[in-house]
Amino acid sequence: MAALLTGCFFVFSCENTDKQFKELTETKELVEEAKNVEALLSQEGVVKAKLKSPLMLRHNAKTAADTSYAEFPKTLHVDFFDSTTKRQSWLDAKYGKYFETQNKVYLRDSVIAININGDTLKTDELWWDQQKEKFYTDKAYQLNTKTRRIHGPDGLEASQDFKEINFNNPAGVIQVSQNGFPE
Repeated sequence: MAALLTGCFFVFSCENTDKQFKELTETKELVEEAKNVEALLSQEGVVKAKLKSPLMLRHNAKTAADTSYAEFPKTLHVDFFDSTTKRQSWLDAKYGKYFETQNKVYLRDSVIAININGDTLKTDELWWDQQKEKFYTDKAYQLNTKTRRIHGPDGLEASQDFKEINFNNPAGVIQVSQNGFPE
């Protein structure tokens, strides 16, 4: 009698619905969580940036075709350095995502980037290409310097120190010297 009851128990305990089977066998994304993050981003042994964020979620690639990325959903601050590790600019954003295999960072929500001269770029969305050391966006922007206030609806591309900037459809005010050239 005990063998019969035990056999029945195993028969009934092994019955799973299709939904339960799918839940048990499907691939689930693993997400690593880190709090109060300070990370150095380097390239060929040279420190290029230092990132600080209260929360980082690292999403691992599910397949070889996917890209692993680190997500910063609760603000981030990044200091950018030149080849001598002197800080040349910094930025703040409410959200960021770092694509590891592409060496690119996507930033959105109240993005503000400032260089050592105080030149300030504001936009809702910005990309940083770590290898090229460039910022770019196709969204509206506003750039304020000591002598210029430039804005536009269609984005820009700039070196991370703002020494080189290509504006798309710019408008604004530029102070000029008495000889008629920008200061």
